[in-house]
Amino acid sequence: MRHAQTLNEAQFRKVLHYCRTRRHANRDTAIFMVSFFAGLRAKEIAALKLGDVFDADGRVREQFTLESDQTKGGQRRSVFINKRLAKALDDYGLDKNFSNLERPLFESQKGGHFSPNTMCQLFLDILKNCGFKDASSHSGRRTYITRLANKGVGVRLLAALAGHSHISTTQRYIDVNADQMKEAVELL
Repeated sequence: MRHAQTLNEAQFRKVLHYCRTRRHANRDTAIFMVSFFAGLRAKEIAALKLGDVFDADGRVREQFTLESDQTKGGQRRSVFINKRLAKALDDYGLDKNFSNLERPLFESQKGGHFSPNTMCQLFLDILKNCGFKDASSHSGRRTYITRLANKGVGVRLLAALAGHSHISTTQRYIDVNADQMKEAVELL
């Protein structure tokens, strides 16, 4: 099975630029930011509720818990929000009403939760329009794990952040390329 393409910083910026031109620019930009900076699967993004990410006063949480019914493996896990993602979510939340925190974080055009399949289709549509033929809804997750690995984060911690039960699963997500190998041997 072919792995989803990981994106470099220029490619990621291209996706964000394109998202900002779309009809639902704030929503689509925030969805991509959650994928790339929290490593969530499309199913997990689709299942998010407003109260998962925001408190009752509309402030972005530093972390939240994905419940077992929101995850692929049926295991609860903590998701940590870095400053860049917090800023994007804060911008996204500016026009939100926080009186009902059970509402979907990302509403479909019909006003409800995206289905996992519809969320995958949204990713594919955006990535295809950006010219990435091997990218998919999993590209953000693979990029998240690969970038953290490249910064020296250990595989055990990566597995916990990704919600993997086995580090062998996490290792398959880490992309290796010629530039990384060249940099690695220069450490000697």
